[in-house]
Amino acid sequence: MADRVSDTAEIVVVDDAAALADEAMRRIEAALLNAPADRRSRIVLAGGSTPAPAYRHLASRPVPWGRVEIFFSDERCVAPAHDASNYRMVHEALLEHVPITPAAVHRIPGEIPAADAAAQAERDLRDSGAGDLPEIDLAVLGMGADGHTASLFPGDPAVEETRALAVPVSGDPARVSLTLPVLNGANRRLVMVDGEDKAAALARAVAGDAELPAGRLAASGTTWLVTLAAAGHLDQSP
Repeated sequence: MADRVSDTAEIVVVDDAAALADEAMRRIEAALLNAPADRRSRIVLAGGSTPAPAYRHLASRPVPWGRVEIFFSDERCVAPAHDASNYRMVHEALLEHVPITPAAVHRIPGEIPAADAAAQAERDLRDSGAGDLPEIDLAVLGMGADGHTASLFPGDPAVEETRALAVPVSGDPARVSLTLPVLNGANRRLVMVDGEDKAAALARAVAGDAELPAGRLAASGTTWLVTLAAAGHLDQSP
């Protein structure tokens, strides 16, 4: 595993998908264990296939789940039992195996219209914080080959949103995504990237290319946890 810092973002390169899952699990666990004792630990979880093994590993770790609150980075507008549901993946990989109360899991209700689901997600975020936004200890994110993160896609108006905390995103199916102010407001971001097809976008995002939503993630507090396959276009010099 190789670590380096580009500007103020941390870049961690691991050998393969198995090492990616192990390292992500350790970092998620540390964030939950090290959160301030006077409040709940709050975490945003991504869907998709890349983080699923890390969540499965996390399910067996000694995390104080009674003090944990979970949000979702995004969701497709499908029923929670649908194969494409991010909630379903997280539930099967993690939630059904740990003693966390349903009230502490803020599922984005994909089975209702996207605008209504976004409004509910925003209410959940605001209701869980002392001010306009809860203090989020860690946002776990992924990145697509087009440079999207959460459900913020290149060129979509949702990328420019500065006031709303969650927005509907058009598509088939439609989606709901947390916005960049929420993701960048987290204490830390862990972006998991695997696959040679993402190498070009990763290099652009790490360099802060604002045409890519992932390139708009705040460098300070962001760790890019990537496999060798995904790191092929990065400058590997010390």
